[in-house]
Amino acid sequence: MISVRRALAVGAVVAAAIGLAGCTPSAESEPGDSLDTTATSGVEVSGTAPIVFAFVCAVGTSDRSETYTTYSAVWDDDRTDCRAQRITGTEMSSQQRAAVDAAEGDATLEELATTCAVRGTGPWTAAVDSSTEAHVAAGLLEYCPGHPETEHLRDAISAWRG
Repeated sequence: MISVRRALAVGAVVAAAIGLAGCTPSAESEPGDSLDTTATSGVEVSGTAPIVFAFVCAVGTSDRSETYTTYSAVWDDDRTDCRAQRITGTEMSSQQRAAVDAAEGDATLEELATTCAVRGTGPWTAAVDSSTEAHVAAGLLEYCPGHPETEHLRDAISAWRG
């Protein structure tokens, strides 16, 4: 009796031999043989993808900059002077849309993304002193709930609402 392993090994060798035969110059095929022309029902191409940012941050006082692809990488390097640069995507995600809506027109998606990237500056350390700042803070809490300084931002909003 042939073991299962041996049967699989023999099958693999036969499959490889058949596959190689199809690659030889003497094997001829019709031009459309490898095309799958069956309809793909239920598949709809939308042409949209969520917006994704990279973060270009100044390095010290030099003209150099560093580019990051995640917020956490920027946070780990304690950058305070960054800008969000859209790298791909055509539509806002539901989280991005909720953040822009929470900002009530007082911050764009790019501005929220830029502010989410930095720490130790701006709304992450300051008091909320106006409705505009409260709207931006609400947008930031929606957009980057994992920011290391969200607790301060929540406290600042609470103090503003008093």
